[in-house]
Amino acid sequence: MAITLNDLKIGHTIRAPRMLLIGVEKIGKTSFATGTAFDDDGAISDTGLNSPVVIPCKGEEGADGMKVPVFPTCASYNDVLDCIGALFSEDHVHKTAVLDSASALGPIVNDDVCTEFQVDNVRKVPGFRTGEAAVLNRWRNILNGLDSLRNEKNMASIIIGHTKIKKHKNPDGDDYDTYDIDLEHTDVAELLKRWADVILFCNTKVVVKKDGEDAKFAKAKRRGIDATGGRRFLYTQKRPTHPGGGRGPYGQLPYELPLNWTEFENAVARAME
Repeated sequence: MAITLNDLKIGHTIRAPRMLLIGVEKIGKTSFATGTAFDDDGAISDTGLNSPVVIPCKGEEGADGMKVPVFPTCASYNDVLDCIGALFSEDHVHKTAVLDSASALGPIVNDDVCTEFQVDNVRKVPGFRTGEAAVLNRWRNILNGLDSLRNEKNMASIIIGHTKIKKHKNPDGDDYDTYDIDLEHTDVAELLKRWADVILFCNTKVVVKKDGEDAKFAKAKRRGIDATGGRRFLYTQKRPTHPGGGRGPYGQLPYELPLNWTEFENAVARAME
């Protein structure tokens, strides 16, 4: 393809978003990703608002019982590619591909590499980091497939991820703990973060209370308490304790939102204005 200066463009293009949704266990990640809205009492008022189709990976049954389209559970890397391929090649009305989840897909991708090279661990593949490179290439293929759905079908993508707590090496001071996506390979985690147009983090609000007669002292027992009575929140910006952030209008969202698709959709609409 020959490119000239006549191909330059000036303007703002709104495209279907690529989203990375990270959250603690059982917080409601799949519910949110499948366009679920809640009423003031916390009961589900609607679902499927983003016209989703779920690609579930082995070990994830988060979409069971939800009134949304779900592919058969993917037990292999090729199963995931087949689901993406079907969405690309066949006519449908789905507008959002939900991959549930990256954390469950990680071991599946590792197993595919091990099968190819006939080893029992990715790090045993002959050659310096050859196994890790093969894992990364498979993840790139999956992301390229989701990008094809975006470019040709105008479909959004939401990749769900579980969390782990890791030590952040702070070059400006003491190290500290932070939430991160639960993936074995750091380079895969960073690939997903770079790919995403918006990174969202889900959690509750917890306060720590000291118990007992020694409450004023360092040895006092501490326990976490839900400070909001079960309310769940969506955080859109990066903080030292968790990932987040977005490009364009997704970088202009309020830091904190209810974990509710309608609230998120309305916030995006306001940001785009």
